[in-house]
Amino acid sequence: MRLLPLFLALALTQAAAPAPPEAREIAPDTYLLPGSWLSDRGPDGNTVMIAGPAGLIAIDTGRHVWQSDGILAFAKARTQPITVIVNTHWHLDHSSGNRRVKAVYPDAKLYTTPAIDRALGPDGFLTRNLTAARAKPLPADAPAVRREETELFLATMEASAALRPDVPVTASGALTLAGRPLAAHVTAGAVTDADLWLFDEKTGVAVIGDLVTLPAPFFETACPARWQAALDEVWSTKFRVAVPGHGAPMTREAFDTYRKAFAAFRSCVAGESAPAACASGWARDVDSLLASDADRKQAAEFGAYYVEFLRKGGGASADCREK
Repeated sequence: MRLLPLFLALALTQAAAPAPPEAREIAPDTYLLPGSWLSDRGPDGNTVMIAGPAGLIAIDTGRHVWQSDGILAFAKARTQPITVIVNTHWHLDHSSGNRRVKAVYPDAKLYTTPAIDRALGPDGFLTRNLTAARAKPLPADAPAVRREETELFLATMEASAALRPDVPVTASGALTLAGRPLAAHVTAGAVTDADLWLFDEKTGVAVIGDLVTLPAPFFETACPARWQAALDEVWSTKFRVAVPGHGAPMTREAFDTYRKAFAAFRSCVAGESAPAACASGWARDVDSLLASDADRKQAAEFGAYYVEFLRKGGGASADCREK
């Protein structure tokens, strides 16, 4: 099952599942439930909860049960229903929790782009992974955690209707969600065929999904040139705080550091420098955004992997329609 490059290899050691994330207010009526990333499991993207007059908006629902447990616990504590779910993009670490949230709040409407349709299509990214997982079942002695991760993927795909939008968002413009006015921005290719990010002018918060991920961008389904354009569009927005798909909320200065590092990495990939040189440059350029030596090590490792990956694809993912 190949989801995102860093998430491919599951370690053989097992760690205890984390507790559900606790909400932290990052702006009035706007809360972050941070995602997790254990060494032996796939990641969970960040969740942002916004309270509106007509209920709660859950932006990205994670992969694992503990992330959706945190979302449901937040709604219960607020005594407000979740009336809107938003997926910034279809990657399963941002959308697998949809089915659990909808099981409790069946009237919640999912807003996302139709990019999921191609991913679930006959030769789509998710369909290819599902076919591969079914064709090569895990051996009987596979580690329990690896088995759990595979079963979670299969269960999510079995309920793939929960990944498709109730309300497709096909173009940028004003949206009112749960009575809260927001600006929706739809990319023309970036992380996927079309990603959705939101800006709340009232609070200055931009929720940008995987347009920013640390310790490295994940290019598995990406069009990097379009991604760069999307980062520039975010920068032109007068946000105060940008919430990435993975990592801590960012100031404008931190976001600009990432944006410029992304451009430098793309330039290096397009040249003839050795992968290690491009990777070192990436790790150096984002050093101020990394929390630990382990993150710095991963930034360099992932960077080197992606140089090879992107060069093999002519500068983009094989799934990119817009080179």
